[in-house]
Amino acid sequence: MTTPRARLAVLASGSGSNLQAIRDDLVARGAAASAELALVVSDRRAAGALDRARSWQVPAVHLPREQDAALDTLLGEHAITHVALAGYVRLIPLDVVRRFHGRMLNVHPALLPAFGGPGMYGARVHAAVLAAGARVSGPTVHFVSEHYDEGAIVAQWPVPVRNADTPETLGARVLAAEHKLYPWSVHLLTSGAITLGADGRVHGVPDFDFDRELP
Repeated sequence: MTTPRARLAVLASGSGSNLQAIRDDLVARGAAASAELALVVSDRRAAGALDRARSWQVPAVHLPREQDAALDTLLGEHAITHVALAGYVRLIPLDVVRRFHGRMLNVHPALLPAFGGPGMYGARVHAAVLAAGARVSGPTVHFVSEHYDEGAIVAQWPVPVRNADTPETLGARVLAAEHKLYPWSVHLLTSGAITLGADGRVHGVPDFDFDRELP
Protein backbone atom coordinates (compact mmCIF):
# COMPACT_ATOMS: atom_id res chain seq x y z
CA MET A 1 0.00 0.00 0.00
CA THR A 2 1.32 3.44 -0.95
CA THR A 3 1.77 5.80 1.98
CA PRO A 4 -0.08 9.07 1.37
CA ARG A 5 2.12 12.10 1.04
CA ALA A 6 2.23 14.65 3.81
CA ARG A 7 0.46 17.93 3.07
CA LEU A 8 2.98 20.68 3.79
CA ALA A 9 2.24 24.33 4.52
CA VAL A 10 5.09 26.85 4.36
CA LEU A 11 4.75 30.12 6.28
CA ALA A 12 6.99 32.93 5.01
CA SER A 13 7.19 36.69 5.47
CA GLY A 14 9.75 37.55 2.80
CA SER A 15 10.90 36.65 -0.68
CA GLY A 16 10.58 32.93 -0.09
CA SER A 17 14.07 31.69 -0.94
CA ASN A 18 13.77 28.83 1.57
CA LEU A 19 10.31 28.09 0.20
CA GLN A 20 11.92 27.84 -3.24
CA ALA A 21 14.57 25.48 -1.89
CA ILE A 22 11.94 23.24 -0.31
CA ARG A 23 9.84 23.18 -3.47
CA ASP A 24 12.90 22.47 -5.65
CA ASP A 25 13.77 19.54 -3.40
CA LEU A 26 10.25 18.11 -3.64
CA VAL A 27 10.32 18.42 -7.43
CA ALA A 28 13.78 16.80 -7.62
CA ARG A 29 12.58 13.84 -5.53
CA GLY A 30 9.68 13.30 -7.91
CA ALA A 31 7.65 10.21 -7.11
CA ALA A 32 9.85 9.62 -4.06
CA ALA A 33 8.85 12.94 -2.46
CA SER A 34 7.29 12.40 0.94
CA ALA A 35 5.24 15.60 0.85
CA GLU A 36 3.36 17.91 -1.45
CA LEU A 37 3.42 21.67 -1.10
CA ALA A 38 -0.24 22.30 -0.31
CA LEU A 39 -0.33 25.87 1.04
CA VAL A 40 1.79 29.00 1.40
CA VAL A 41 0.82 31.65 3.96
CA SER A 42 2.33 35.09 4.56
CA ASP A 43 1.55 37.93 6.95
CA ARG A 44 2.69 40.38 4.25
CA ARG A 45 0.50 41.00 1.22
CA ALA A 46 3.45 41.83 -1.05
CA ALA A 47 5.66 38.93 0.06
CA GLY A 48 7.56 37.33 -2.77
CA ALA A 49 6.74 33.94 -1.27
CA LEU A 50 3.09 34.41 -2.28
CA ASP A 51 4.08 35.28 -5.84
CA ARG A 52 6.22 32.14 -6.06
CA ALA A 53 3.36 29.96 -4.82
CA ARG A 54 0.89 31.45 -7.28
CA SER A 55 3.30 30.81 -10.15
CA TRP A 56 3.24 27.13 -9.14
CA GLN A 57 -0.57 27.09 -8.80
CA VAL A 58 -0.19 26.42 -5.09
CA PRO A 59 -2.80 28.04 -2.79
CA ALA A 60 -1.31 31.29 -1.50
CA VAL A 61 -2.98 33.18 1.35
CA HIS A 62 -2.23 36.57 2.85
CA LEU A 63 -3.10 36.37 6.54
CA PRO A 64 -2.70 39.82 8.12
CA ARG A 65 -1.44 40.17 11.67
CA GLU A 66 -4.86 41.02 13.06
CA GLN A 67 -6.10 37.65 11.77
CA ASP A 68 -3.42 35.45 13.38
CA ALA A 69 -6.12 33.56 15.26
CA ALA A 70 -7.50 32.30 11.94
CA LEU A 71 -4.33 30.34 11.12
CA ASP A 72 -5.49 27.13 12.79
CA THR A 73 -8.74 27.15 10.80
CA LEU A 74 -6.90 27.90 7.56
CA LEU A 75 -4.51 24.98 8.03
CA GLY A 76 -7.44 22.71 8.78
CA GLU A 77 -9.32 23.82 5.66
CA HIS A 78 -6.35 22.73 3.55
CA ALA A 79 -5.91 19.43 5.43
CA ILE A 80 -2.33 20.36 6.35
CA THR A 81 -0.34 17.67 8.15
CA HIS A 82 3.05 19.42 8.52
CA VAL A 83 4.25 23.02 8.71
CA ALA A 84 7.59 24.64 7.86
CA LEU A 85 8.36 28.21 8.92
CA ALA A 86 10.62 29.94 6.41
CA GLY A 87 11.45 33.43 7.57
CA TYR A 88 8.04 33.88 9.18
CA VAL A 89 8.40 36.68 11.71
CA ARG A 90 5.05 36.27 13.44
CA LEU A 91 4.58 34.39 16.70
CA ILE A 92 2.65 31.21 15.92
CA PRO A 93 -0.64 31.02 17.88
CA LEU A 94 -0.47 28.60 20.77
CA ASP A 95 -3.32 26.43 19.48
CA VAL A 96 -1.40 25.86 16.23
CA VAL A 97 1.85 25.07 18.07
CA ARG A 98 0.05 22.49 20.17
CA ARG A 99 -1.90 20.92 17.29
CA PHE A 100 1.25 20.54 15.19
CA HIS A 101 3.50 19.44 18.05
CA GLY A 102 6.25 17.33 16.50
CA ARG A 103 5.12 18.29 12.99
CA MET A 104 6.30 21.90 12.68
CA LEU A 105 9.84 23.01 11.88
CA ASN A 106 11.63 26.35 11.83
CA VAL A 107 15.03 27.40 10.51
CA HIS A 108 17.04 29.99 12.45
CA PRO A 109 20.13 31.72 10.98
CA ALA A 110 22.47 31.04 13.91
CA LEU A 111 23.67 28.11 15.99
CA LEU A 112 21.05 27.87 18.72
CA PRO A 113 20.83 28.19 21.66
CA ALA A 114 23.08 31.19 20.94
CA PHE A 115 21.67 34.29 19.23
CA GLY A 116 18.01 33.31 19.44
CA GLY A 117 14.86 34.57 21.08
CA PRO A 118 12.34 37.36 20.48
CA GLY A 119 13.49 39.99 18.00
CA MET A 120 16.42 37.91 16.77
CA TYR A 121 15.87 37.43 13.07
CA GLY A 122 17.45 38.42 9.76
CA ALA A 123 20.39 40.81 9.77
CA ARG A 124 20.00 41.39 13.52
CA VAL A 125 21.22 37.85 14.14
CA HIS A 126 24.30 38.19 11.95
CA ALA A 127 25.16 41.58 13.45
CA ALA A 128 24.95 40.06 16.93
CA VAL A 129 27.21 37.16 15.90
CA LEU A 130 29.83 39.58 14.59
CA ALA A 131 29.55 41.87 17.61
CA ALA A 132 30.14 38.90 19.92
CA GLY A 133 33.30 37.92 18.06
CA ALA A 134 32.00 34.43 17.33
CA ARG A 135 34.15 32.48 14.87
CA VAL A 136 31.43 30.06 13.72
CA SER A 137 27.80 30.60 12.85
CA GLY A 138 25.31 28.71 10.69
CA PRO A 139 21.68 27.65 10.47
CA THR A 140 19.73 25.59 12.98
CA VAL A 141 16.63 23.58 12.10
CA HIS A 142 14.46 22.90 15.12
CA PHE A 143 10.98 21.86 16.13
CA VAL A 144 8.67 24.73 17.02
CA SER A 145 7.74 24.93 20.69
CA GLU A 146 5.81 27.38 22.83
CA HIS A 147 8.91 29.57 23.20
CA TYR A 148 10.96 31.37 20.53
CA ASP A 149 13.85 29.28 19.22
CA GLU A 150 13.77 26.78 22.09
CA GLY A 151 12.38 23.67 20.38
CA ALA A 152 14.40 20.46 20.01
CA ILE A 153 17.23 20.82 17.50
CA VAL A 154 17.06 18.64 14.37
CA ALA A 155 20.22 19.74 12.56
CA GLN A 156 22.87 22.46 12.41
CA TRP A 157 25.43 23.41 9.78
CA PRO A 158 28.60 25.28 10.83
CA VAL A 159 29.55 28.26 8.67
CA PRO A 160 32.88 29.95 9.46
CA VAL A 161 32.87 33.65 10.30
CA ARG A 162 35.50 35.48 8.25
CA ASN A 163 37.49 38.50 9.39
CA ALA A 164 36.08 40.76 6.68
CA ASP A 165 32.47 39.66 7.17
CA THR A 166 29.59 42.08 7.40
CA PRO A 167 26.08 41.06 8.45
CA GLU A 168 25.25 40.90 4.75
CA THR A 169 28.14 38.68 3.64
CA LEU A 170 27.79 36.35 6.61
CA GLY A 171 24.03 36.22 6.10
CA ALA A 172 24.44 35.23 2.46
CA ARG A 173 26.65 32.26 3.34
CA VAL A 174 24.38 31.13 6.16
CA LEU A 175 21.39 31.37 3.81
CA ALA A 176 23.17 29.19 1.25
CA ALA A 177 23.58 26.55 3.96
CA GLU A 178 19.91 26.91 4.95
CA HIS A 179 18.88 26.15 1.37
CA LYS A 180 20.52 22.73 1.66
CA LEU A 181 19.90 21.87 5.30
CA TYR A 182 16.24 22.89 5.55
CA PRO A 183 14.77 20.88 2.64
CA TRP A 184 16.72 17.84 3.85
CA SER A 185 15.26 18.28 7.34
CA VAL A 186 11.73 18.78 6.02
CA HIS A 187 12.04 15.55 4.06
CA LEU A 188 13.23 13.68 7.15
CA LEU A 189 10.18 14.88 9.07
CA THR A 190 7.52 14.33 6.42
CA SER A 191 8.89 10.89 5.54
CA GLY A 192 8.76 9.80 9.18
CA ALA A 193 12.54 9.32 9.33
CA ILE A 194 12.71 11.59 12.38
CA THR A 195 10.29 12.04 15.25
CA LEU A 196 10.05 14.20 18.34
CA GLY A 197 10.00 11.80 21.27
CA ALA A 198 8.10 12.03 24.52
CA ASP A 199 11.49 12.76 26.11
CA GLY A 200 11.65 16.01 24.15
CA ARG A 201 14.53 14.78 22.00
CA VAL A 202 14.73 14.17 18.26
CA HIS A 203 15.03 10.55 17.23
CA GLY A 204 16.33 9.16 13.95
CA VAL A 205 18.53 11.97 12.59
CA PRO A 206 21.17 10.52 10.24
CA ASP A 207 24.70 11.91 10.00
CA PHE A 208 25.18 14.84 7.63
CA ASP A 209 28.37 15.18 5.59
CA PHE A 210 29.43 18.71 6.54
CA ASP A 211 33.01 18.36 5.22
CA ARG A 212 31.82 17.47 1.73
CA GLU A 213 28.84 19.83 1.58
CA LEU A 214 30.08 22.94 3.40
CA PRO A 215 29.91 25.96 1.03
